[in-house]
Amino acid sequence: MKREKRDNAKTFSRRDFVKTAAAGVGAAALSGVAPSEAEAQGRAVKWDKEADIIVVGAGATGLPAAIEAAEAGASVIVIDANFDVGGHAILSGGNIALGGGTSRQRKYGVEDSADLLFADLTDWSVVEPNGFPDYRYNDKEVIRAFADNAAPSLEWLIAHGVIFVEKAPDTQGGNATGNSAPRENHAAAMAWPQMQTGVAVESTRQATTSSGIGLIRPLEASARKLGVQILLQHKMTSIIRKEQSAGKVLGIAATSQGKTVHIRAKKGLIIGTGGHSGNVNFRRIFDPRLTEEYCGVAGEPYSFQDGSGELAAMAIGASLWGAYNQVGERGRVRVVRPTEVPSSACDRATRD
Repeated sequence: MKREKRDNAKTFSRRDFVKTAAAGVGAAALSGVAPSEAEAQGRAVKWDKEADIIVVGAGATGLPAAIEAAEAGASVIVIDANFDVGGHAILSGGNIALGGGTSRQRKYGVEDSADLLFADLTDWSVVEPNGFPDYRYNDKEVIRAFADNAAPSLEWLIAHGVIFVEKAPDTQGGNATGNSAPRENHAAAMAWPQMQTGVAVESTRQATTSSGIGLIRPLEASARKLGVQILLQHKMTSIIRKEQSAGKVLGIAATSQGKTVHIRAKKGLIIGTGGHSGNVNFRRIFDPRLTEEYCGVAGEPYSFQDGSGELAAMAIGASLWGAYNQVGERGRVRVVRPTEVPSSACDRATRD
């Protein structure tokens, strides 16, 4: 189904893009676990490190946020619980759905606009084979911001070193990217070793193979070049606020090699952690059917989905929105029932 292209698309400056992004991550920043013992007892926290901006999570959310903050003149510390950066994204296929009138769409004669993208992603008439409407539960304000900034975001990625496979945008590798124009772009693997194998893609295919490594490594390089400090194997345990559920966010507590580290955020805290699908009790809040036998969450065991970011934020008064994706019964993939899962599937998923 095609839509009529509308001509009243908004034009956003880079400053507008940054403001919109900052508003989004600011809302996301309010999530965590219990306040630190020192704060709870009313004692002043002894800060071990500090920066203007603290970013929790060094993946596809955290690294761009860190780069933007550093380019705006802030000092930045990024922490990640893992031994390397990347989170889910570094293991992904590198398929990036950004349209709305990008330079790549124009190059290949694809007509698109921010308004058309917004209309697609809020259209109740678009349904899956089982009748499920993909876009019924989208927040229109969030989708408006996404649509207005999708094209600038792609140009931003290119400016920060991401190389895309040289072909027209398509619909491969993407679900729910909109039905009126092809918008899927593919980050080229290039010569970086793949996380799954430890070796690079064969040289003749590096520029034509899509991989999340081609998204993350350029962003990591950009962040480090700007002086962003990345602390690996640092897991946030709490967000420290002036009062337990009121007042300014002061920083975080994290653990590293069995020690507690307090990191002060002088100007802001951004939470870009990897979700909660691997936390059985947490995900059963949304759907009690999501019990232990539904194991092997995508990205694990490399990337963690323990809900720690959300829990930390909720502990200091944040609300959690938009969790319907946990229970959306879309009709593209056959459902495998627990009785059909081999007894060793959970162990195999954990090893993989």
